[in-house]
Amino acid sequence: MPAPPDGRGRSRAVLRRCAAALALLYCVVACVSDQRDDTGSARPSTAAGASPAAEQAVRTLVRLAAERIATADSVAAAKWGTGRPVDDPVAEKAVLDAMDTRAARLGMDREVVRRVFEDQIEANKAVQRALHERWEEDSELLPALRPDLVKQVDPVLDRLGGELLEAIRGAGPALSGPRCATVLDRDKALTARSAGLDAVHGDGLDRALAHTCDAP
Repeated sequence: MPAPPDGRGRSRAVLRRCAAALALLYCVVACVSDQRDDTGSARPSTAAGASPAAEQAVRTLVRLAAERIATADSVAAAKWGTGRPVDDPVAEKAVLDAMDTRAARLGMDREVVRRVFEDQIEANKAVQRALHERWEEDSELLPALRPDLVKQVDPVLDRLGGELLEAIRGAGPALSGPRCATVLDRDKALTARSAGLDAVHGDGLDRALAHTCDAP
C-alpha cells in the first residue's frame, strides 16, 4: 500500500483540486456570458460597433414607439364622428419640421430622424383607421370618453417626440450595425408581450419601426 501523504503532499493535492475547480468555474462563467440568450442581458460584441448603451437606447426607442402607438386610441376617439380626417398633412409637417430643427441643433443625422418620425406618424394613422373600422362594426367597443386633443393628447405626443429624439441619438451606432434587426425584433416581441398589445397595435408597432434599421 502507498504511504499516506505527508502534510506537504496533502497541501499540494488540495491546491490542485482548488485550481481545477476554479478553472471549471471560469469556463462556466465564460460560456454563460458568451451564449446567454437574447433577453437583454447578452454581452454585445464590440466588433459589431454597437455599445451596450446604444443597444439599451434601441430598447428605449421600442418602448417609446409603443407608447406613441397607444396615443392612437385617444386620437381616434377624439376624431370619431366629427368628420375630421385621420390624415392631417399640416400637423404632420409641423411635427416633422420641428424634429428636423431639433435634430440639426443636436448635430444628428436629419434623414434618420425624419425617416423614423415619418414611420411613427404613419403607424399612428394606421391604428386610428383600424380602430374606426372596428368601432363601425361593433358600436359597443366605442370608448366612453372623447379626449381633448389639444389639452390631453398633444402634450403627451410632444413629450414622446423629445424622448424619441434622444433615444435615436443614443442608439446611433446600433441603428446601422449588423445586430440592429436582431435587437429590434427581440425588443419588439418583449414590448408587445409585456404591454399586452393586440394585433392592431402590434402591427402598428411594426409599422412605427419599419425603417429604423435602414442604413442612413
